[in-house]
Amino acid sequence: MVEAPPEEPRELNAADAVHVELVSRTFRTKRGPIQALASMSLHAAPREVVAVVGPSGCGKTTLLELICGLQRPDSGTVRAAPAALMPQRDLLLPWLSAIDNAGLALRARGASRLQARKAAAPWLERFGLERFERTRPAELSGGMRQRVSFLRTLLAGKPVLALDEPFAALDAITRHEMQGWLSHVLTGEPRTVVLITHDVEEAVILGDRVVVMSPRPGRTVAEIDVRLARPRRRTDPTVVEMRERALAALGVRT
Repeated sequence: MVEAPPEEPRELNAADAVHVELVSRTFRTKRGPIQALASMSLHAAPREVVAVVGPSGCGKTTLLELICGLQRPDSGTVRAAPAALMPQRDLLLPWLSAIDNAGLALRARGASRLQARKAAAPWLERFGLERFERTRPAELSGGMRQRVSFLRTLLAGKPVLALDEPFAALDAITRHEMQGWLSHVLTGEPRTVVLITHDVEEAVILGDRVVVMSPRPGRTVAEIDVRLARPRRRTDPTVVEMRERALAALGVRT
């Protein structure tokens, strides 16, 4: 979990928790400039889950880091409520137990180890990890590690969660289980979420809206509203139709 640094407040319109408008970002490298984003726009309302899909290298991670204040745009506007970033790798500290890894965000805010453990303990129970509080990361399954990582991000207490391919390293069965789990968690503990994924079906299963990005330099080429009740079935004709629309926007023929 990575928290945005304590910079000056970024003002928002009341309707938005995240406001990215016509943003461009170029990196200078030894091989020359690489433009990651060009006139990229994205908006997320409070408690909305926006899933972002796009080809590899189109600037999705750069987008999240801009939202979290870890980078600044070359041009355009980025305004967001305080955000916590969950990177693709769980980055759990191997010498700490599950409960102490989950409580790191609280420790960073000044809580003692005992205070952090007391605050994290009921959450571990809600996340199905109550018997693994003292277990170290090497002894946890991939799905359990991601639950601990997500809990650490949630306990940062930020209104915006920026999730960068949180289930990419998991096998297909575990990934499907974690998608259902995350959907359930966000129903009971809603946050504004910007979710990066390569999995179009995952985007439709989890998102209230799917934003499709172009190849690099990344920009929005399509938005698909997914106003369906949860939980969502992969075989639901509407889910299938929206998945096909997203794939078509990506230029994938099925």
